[in-house]
Amino acid sequence: MKILIINGPNLNLLGVREKSVYGSRSFEHYFEELKTSFPDLELEYYQSNIEGELINKIHEVGFTYKGILLNAGAYTHTSIALADAIAAIETPVIEVHISNVYAREEFRHHSYISKNCKGCIVGFGLDGYRLGLMYLNNLKPKKLGFEFKNA
Repeated sequence: MKILIINGPNLNLLGVREKSVYGSRSFEHYFEELKTSFPDLELEYYQSNIEGELINKIHEVGFTYKGILLNAGAYTHTSIALADAIAAIETPVIEVHISNVYAREEFRHHSYISKNCKGCIVGFGLDGYRLGLMYLNNLKPKKLGFEFKNA
């Protein structure tokens, strides 16, 4: 089962930038942990600071992959084009944010992409990606005591 994690602008600097907000681990290091934790999933990772490249990647995989975890960074709050790209595909997209955007500047409280996503995971640090993968992988109740309902 193929799942793509897409990170948008400035997320290539995780582990270096604003450690009090984003933590001290690089995403590449965390991605290796995710691959170990989810050996049954075929995980891929893509990062770009360029809006059009993010849209192209969504179009490329949006009809064949099981799911996409998308942290669009600041484009979350500005990009109607990303929202349209998500609306145009069949693959479910889960919006992920490392920080609690609602505890930050007011302009971060609005997301153009949320309405076209399956759901949003906000404020759980890098583990938001793990939560999204658990949902997409339909982790069974035996392991966690609950089951995700894919409505």
